[in-house]
Amino acid sequence: MGNPFDLTGRKALVTGGATGIGEGIALALAQAGADVALTYRSHQPENILKKIKVLGRNAVAVKSDFAGMDKAAAEEVIAFATDALGGLDILVNNAGIIHREPSVDMPLADWQRVMSMNLDSVWLLSQAAGARMVAQGSGKIVIVASVLGSQGGLRVPAYAASKHAVIGLARALCNEWAGSGVNVNAIAPGYTATDNTQALRDDPDRSRTLLERIPAGRFAEPHEIAGAAVFLASDAAAYCHGSVVTVDGGWLAR
Repeated sequence: MGNPFDLTGRKALVTGGATGIGEGIALALAQAGADVALTYRSHQPENILKKIKVLGRNAVAVKSDFAGMDKAAAEEVIAFATDALGGLDILVNNAGIIHREPSVDMPLADWQRVMSMNLDSVWLLSQAAGARMVAQGSGKIVIVASVLGSQGGLRVPAYAASKHAVIGLARALCNEWAGSGVNVNAIAPGYTATDNTQALRDDPDRSRTLLERIPAGRFAEPHEIAGAAVFLASDAAAYCHGSVVTVDGGWLAR
């Protein structure tokens, strides 16, 4: 038996792969042997594409805004990755946004924008990729959720609701697709040093409160989340279906 974590020859798509956790996952998949397609919205992808190509892997990117995504747009993204890489074995649904505001003040438009990007696009992309994977009898879908998929958080009702929902989606899809050789699982990162947590990290009082709650005593770096994605995308996770792998420095254990 070879290395069960080896992804040589696999074709992966990482949404939001030009920055933060997505960038860390895209690079880690390439380091494990995969060719990688990624989507980006505002952060330019040249840096991560260069890093992947240095490893001798194929790397491509497509600009896409997932807020308001419809079925046709999702199909286009999946078709782009499949055509550019010559197949699709792995989908990592990472792209997401957060909106912080007291619940009594939050406009419906902001609620809908978060849910559209964090939930609707995950469903549409998973559906489009899943159809291909079920037909080919194999595939890995990894959804980046959050520790707030188990909690409520503060002033982030739409984000928390979306992360609860995508964990439920992973479990629902695994029930349908596991028998067809498709693994659907989720990762629940804790507080990580990305754009989404910049405001928290810049607030001395809020940052101190969070760090006091984290047993590891620090925020995660994006690359520290990536190992869980490599695991779930690999043969090592062949019997993982509907699992949620928590990478949070002990946050949920406190």
